Amino acid sequence: MTFDSIFEPNVHQALTRRLAALRPDSKARWGRMSAHQAVCHLADALRLVLGERPTSFRANLFLKIVGRFAALSLPVPWPKGVETAPDVDQERGGTAPTTFEADMDTLNELVARFVGLSGRNMATHPIFGDLTHGEWGRWGYRHLDHHLTQFGV
Repeated sequence: MTFDSIFEPNVHQALTRRLAALRPDSKARWGRMSAHQAVCHLADALRLVLGERPTSFRANLFLKIVGRFAALSLPVPWPKGVETAPDVDQERGGTAPTTFEADMDTLNELVARFVGLSGRNMATHPIFGDLTHGEWGRWGYRHLDHHLTQFGV
């Protein structure tokens, strides 16, 4: 079975189109984040894996093995409402939203930089540990897809 990767040009372009369809008033299908908070959450997650945002959060061995396998290898949707690390939670320690347009510009720039690195020189993922190129591609796709789906785009 193959999995979508953000490093595939057609997948990256499709995600970019979906990001462009996200609006500040897009309603969440689940969870407590607003669309604007989700944009900042996604940007913070990318800053974290690009090594630009520190985190003290470290998952336990179970999450690093079982969680990693389930999240990156099983063809099932990610569960809804899972608590995230405080460093990327906009209500607890994540970057506060500014203007939607500015935060979207930042997110798009971070996505482009992440794709440009193609999984090289990434920081250790705080939940899944050190990832391979393929796992980074799947994580990038699945994380963005999860939150875009959350807002119906």
